Amino acid sequence: MNQFDSLSRRAIEAPESGIVAVVNHGRLKPGLIPLWAGEGDEPTPDFISRPAADALLAGETFYTWQRGIPELRQALADYHARLFGRTLPLDAFCVTGSGMQAIKIAIEAVIDPGDEVIQITPAWPNFAAALGMSGGVSVAAQLDYANGRWSIDPDRIASVITPRTRALFINTPSNPTGWTARREDLVAILDLARKHGLWIIADEIYTRFFYAGGRAPSFLDIMDDDDRVIFVNTFSKNWSMTGWRVGWIVAPPKIIQVLENSVQYQTSGVPQFLQKGALAALEHGDAYVDAQVAKATAARDLFCDALTGTNRVVTQKPDGAFYAFFRIDGVTDTRAAAIDMVDRAGVGLAPGTAFGLGGETFLRACFLRRLDHVEEAAHRLAGYISSL
Repeated sequence: MNQFDSLSRRAIEAPESGIVAVVNHGRLKPGLIPLWAGEGDEPTPDFISRPAADALLAGETFYTWQRGIPELRQALADYHARLFGRTLPLDAFCVTGSGMQAIKIAIEAVIDPGDEVIQITPAWPNFAAALGMSGGVSVAAQLDYANGRWSIDPDRIASVITPRTRALFINTPSNPTGWTARREDLVAILDLARKHGLWIIADEIYTRFFYAGGRAPSFLDIMDDDDRVIFVNTFSKNWSMTGWRVGWIVAPPKIIQVLENSVQYQTSGVPQFLQKGALAALEHGDAYVDAQVAKATAARDLFCDALTGTNRVVTQKPDGAFYAFFRIDGVTDTRAAAIDMVDRAGVGLAPGTAFGLGGETFLRACFLRRLDHVEEAAHRLAGYISSL
């Protein structure tokens, strides 16, 4: 048996990211406009970076609180009180090494090998892959799609619940579709979870990127204290901190020690100097997030109008998140198309094949960029589409 074959089955079967495959193809192409990754084009602002740098230089480099420094957990409690009008105790929060780690911790807290988790698709691919590496099975409940608009039928979720189902993974506003659950959708999903004794892993990281104004509806608006809901979140999107790898979990205080134990055996906690930057983001960053949402709104309108103006693209402006998820008439192999767009149009997109059931014929563009780049990308894509 060779070295590769002696690895664990779960490790071997973990899929290569369909997004990264395109990124690796075009990463070094001169003049390329990269709309493939889920991040904006601004570096972390100084009001966040400076406190982290000061803490690093001051020697805050030792082991620290595994569930997060108390002042950061207090700031998280204050943030949730401002945003959701809900008072939560410090023991409801656990700081993690990224939103991805928060998801992995939540998965491992609620499933055993062979258990199923239902995921609404098309979907960000990392959840299903992380679930598989933990021995779980991802089950798709596909969104409905009509005239460029996405919606959920709760009966479709109910139809795939089995005795092995342990949880529902609900990402709203959604990556990649921009679908945003209405309050009545969340009520129906929560009722299903209560009826079947399921956990909900709620990924609401784009809740501030909601184009109807304010924030998106949340399970925090409707849940009771004893409901089985774990929220996974990150500092990445709101505050231009994707490279920092700092996130958080909100969960029932009764299970926080279990989640903290998982932090201990994965990373032993987030570096304290990074937490000082996260603290500054929460305490001083609301205006920055508002500016990012305004930027995304203008870019969304410009990009989507330009694409639909070709009369070859089917899409509507998304309700939330910062992605255009669109279909080009006549394009069926979106992975090949994404590679071709890199080579011929100088624009990097994510292929819909990366997003699972229902997404195969779509392409995703992240439009959280400066408007002149978005305008140029749309111009290049329009030219590419007209050449097909």
